[in-house]
Amino acid sequence: MSDHPHAFLALFLGVALAFPLLMLAVAWLWVRFFQPAKPGPRKNATYECGLESSGDPWIQFKAHYYLYAILFLIFDVEVLFLLPFAVAFTGLPTGAMLTMLVFILLLTEGLVWAWARGHLEWK
Repeated sequence: MSDHPHAFLALFLGVALAFPLLMLAVAWLWVRFFQPAKPGPRKNATYECGLESSGDPWIQFKAHYYLYAILFLIFDVEVLFLLPFAVAFTGLPTGAMLTMLVFILLLTEGLVWAWARGHLEWK
């Protein structure tokens, strides 16, 4: 390496810019030379699990299932954040206690909001 203090940063910046540009160039060349020129009905046909598609493709999903999943993930990750706090509870300073209190209050507010709006009731 060079003795200049910023030589490594310049090399890192050069590699960081060259790598994605090289990948984009390779992808462009691949599309240019290996992609079929014109899509046909066989290429545009819907193919799923080896079966021809049948029926109406527009199906309305209930958003409640996704809301249950998101609420579960939020409160599941809460446990992951609370576990280290519970392990080191006695040795933490006051600032950490206040931070965790704010964290728990925000999560409680989210739970009360979801409960008040009826999002926790299975419909």
